[in-house]
Amino acid sequence: MTPTETQAIVSLSLMAAFADGSKHDREREEVRRIADGLAQSDGVHLPGLVQDVLMKRVDMARAAGDLRSSDARQLAYEMAVCVCDADGVQSVPEQAFLARLRSTLGLDEQQARQFSEDAEAVAAAPVDGPLPDVGGGAGSGPVPAPSPGTPVADTRASKVPDAELDQAILNAAITNGALELLPETLSTMAIIPLQMRLVYRIGQAYGWELDAGHIKDFLATVGVGLTSQYLEQAGRKLLGGLLGRIGGGLGRGLGQQAVSSGMSFVATYALGHVAKRYYAGGRTLSTQMLKDAYAGISSEAQGLQERFLPQMQQQARTMDVGKVLSMVRGRA
Repeated sequence: MTPTETQAIVSLSLMAAFADGSKHDREREEVRRIADGLAQSDGVHLPGLVQDVLMKRVDMARAAGDLRSSDARQLAYEMAVCVCDADGVQSVPEQAFLARLRSTLGLDEQQARQFSEDAEAVAAAPVDGPLPDVGGGAGSGPVPAPSPGTPVADTRASKVPDAELDQAILNAAITNGALELLPETLSTMAIIPLQMRLVYRIGQAYGWELDAGHIKDFLATVGVGLTSQYLEQAGRKLLGGLLGRIGGGLGRGLGQQAVSSGMSFVATYALGHVAKRYYAGGRTLSTQMLKDAYAGISSEAQGLQERFLPQMQQQARTMDVGKVLSMVRGRA
């Protein structure tokens, strides 16, 4: 894929991010930050692209015209669909945007609709579904836990043993790290629903009944945007040549570890342990305390990523899109 095609795909993804016009200012700033970060990658020049999109200086037809191959056009559409679905099912303006994009790209309508339906199923996945099981444990030795950080008085006892919660957090982090290694767009999108499911299970362990809206607010409060997280994960894979239809088999990008920053492992691990502190402490932590805790645990998790990379690679070797969809829908 040429740099021009990559820039066109990112442009269309950013258009999708703002298609409904209702993004919170906090999320818009995250999208800007991520686009600026991606602008430094692999010689693809994207400075000012977010502003160009917001000011409508980027034209859909021109961006689509830069996509020379059918695979690039399909990938552009898939990424746009996932961007629209990252924070929930598509709004009416997003549906209209995607229909216009599908027509502009000249895609097969049945194939495009099938992908959109699959993405919608991931976006609408229940938060009370089962957590993933890495199978065979996460390695020998005790399950790692972050340093205590700022002391917080536990006002609620967990219904689940602490070690079991720690194992569940680690399993979820490993699974999401494995999803980050796969080239399929839906695999990248599945990371967010599994993070939400983890937070739900932790809250439930401490006696809190949560819904998807509360969990999305929790993620946003600690600094994990939904649309922006997907854009960052998929954007880095795209710029590294990992995202899309790459030669199949065992080598589906697993050798390109430099592409993957391990951000999904880190984010999931940190979210799980911050959620433990938050719900055990009676949901009394301030926004700044939550952000500080997330930053501190994320830093520690970066040191664990290499240790658990073999487990992530092993899971990635046995995953396919069908298995991912079943897992997120709670059927596996």
